[in-house]
Amino acid sequence: MLQINRLFEIIYILLNKKIVTAGKLAEYFEVSVRTIYRDIDILSSAGIPIYTNQGKGGGIALLDNYVLNKSILSEKEQNEILFALQSLSLTPNSGKNKILSKLSSLFNKNIVNWIEVDPSPWGSNKDQIYKFTTLKNAILNYLIIEFEYINNSGRKSTRKVEPVKLLFKANTWYLYGFCLYRNEYRTFKISRMSNIKVTDYHFTRRLERIKKNHQKSSQKMIDMKLKISSNSAYRVYDEFSEEKIIKNQDGSFTIDASFPESKWLIGYLLSFGDDIDIIEPQQLRNIIQYKSKKIFNKYH
Repeated sequence: MLQINRLFEIIYILLNKKIVTAGKLAEYFEVSVRTIYRDIDILSSAGIPIYTNQGKGGGIALLDNYVLNKSILSEKEQNEILFALQSLSLTPNSGKNKILSKLSSLFNKNIVNWIEVDPSPWGSNKDQIYKFTTLKNAILNYLIIEFEYINNSGRKSTRKVEPVKLLFKANTWYLYGFCLYRNEYRTFKISRMSNIKVTDYHFTRRLERIKKNHQKSSQKMIDMKLKISSNSAYRVYDEFSEEKIIKNQDGSFTIDASFPESKWLIGYLLSFGDDIDIIEPQQLRNIIQYKSKKIFNKYH
């Protein structure tokens, strides 16, 4: 994505400045002159009429009267690029507004704001935005990160991780990466991460090991039948698939659901309080009953 942004911005600069040296472009993008010439080769291969002049007053330029929107991109492709950039709002401070403005000018189009995504929870502060920006940059630049992490048992440890991607699952953000402490791929809840630092150490993606880890880490699923009262109707259609929901005459709901077997599942079911009745399986009913008794005894 970083190179794509640079390629389009090179075209934008050339359209406005007519001619510019490779050295100036390298300084502007903070890359080497060799990288700029590689970008020029890519643009030329894509059919962009770009050329270089040697000697005093020379540099890189586009042929006169060149218009981007009539050269290599169809109307549909232009819209797809703009829409895709708008979806980058999923990652804070992505720089997408600057890129959108430039490409819209190049394509001679008005921006249609079709999507707005805010990944931070309500009331979040600048620390949340910093986390996402830091992790995004580390992932895109293949840099190892260090951070402190609190696990499910409340134990804090320092981790070094090769970050692979951000995940959004069940209303929660996670980081997926190779943990150098555990020597295997792990998923970390971002809300439990603190003091995130990006190191200067680069890493190479472990593609084969990622595939094997996905096969290994598949969790056991529990099939269940639930009955949820009308008091929690506001949660039913938000949290369950419509085809799995049966609305009963008394306003309650009978739901067929399947969730991974985990501690999270117990807490999730308990969050419904007395609005939920676990019809099946019996084993899960027994666990909830035991947990409910412990809660009752604690406050009795």
